[in-house]
Amino acid sequence: MDVSLARTFLMVAETGSFIDAARKMNVTQSTVSARIKGLEDMLGRPLFERSKAGAELTGAGELFQKHALAMVRVWQQAQLQVSLADTHRDHLSMGAPMSLWSSFLLKWASGLRLAMPDVAISATAGASAILTQRLIEGTLDVAVLYRPSAPPGLTIEHLFDEEFVLVSSAKPGGRRQPADYVLVDWCAEFMQDHAGAFPEHANPAVTLDLGPMSLDYILANECQAYFPARMVRPLVARGRLRQPKRGRKFVYPVCMVYPETRNEEAYETILDGIRTEAARFA
Repeated sequence: MDVSLARTFLMVAETGSFIDAARKMNVTQSTVSARIKGLEDMLGRPLFERSKAGAELTGAGELFQKHALAMVRVWQQAQLQVSLADTHRDHLSMGAPMSLWSSFLLKWASGLRLAMPDVAISATAGASAILTQRLIEGTLDVAVLYRPSAPPGLTIEHLFDEEFVLVSSAKPGGRRQPADYVLVDWCAEFMQDHAGAFPEHANPAVTLDLGPMSLDYILANECQAYFPARMVRPLVARGRLRQPKRGRKFVYPVCMVYPETRNEEAYETILDGIRTEAARFA
């Protein structure tokens, strides 16, 4: 299938309008309509409900959406690898939540570039479900995830346990106010467990979905929040942050996920490097 059809479908789904999709793609509305009509003819199902208000996905359209995303990602991956072929012997696409890149996987990436300068690296941050789907599609080579599921065809290897701890930048002895609490959205697993443990913090004054950058806010304001222990340990040691003694901890297994069927020679050096870097936290 022409990848432009998938791109057009996704743009109409995103904008909810054939007119807006045409404007964003810099093509005519008739071109957008023709592409969607051609796609619907191939699939034998209507993908959008048209109305004066715009275009809304049908049930078939919702089912097709994830496949369209996969098609576009596979095409982009192919373009990237072909473009790198003249300058690099191989290309590695790696994914992980933002928190695991900080002070862990970025150091591994630096080491890999020194050890294997002829291997290009693409790094991406995202939610576990999205990264797992990309592993299945083949647009990611390796992912490091919290508490991953085990879909067929993928190997899950435990690396270490990540401990999220409560830290505070407030002065000792001060009266703590509810507004002093900051909820940092680390991952879906953390948010679910946090909601069950602290219903009183369901609607905090400040919620940050900024990963490690959230630390800048905590250090600049007298408040408290949860962070990976490995990330805040040096700041606690220097007295920049305090760790309340009775603060509850959340622990998640950190696992490396990669295809069961793989080129052992190409993968093992890369996987060993991740294992070595992870051993610092085990």
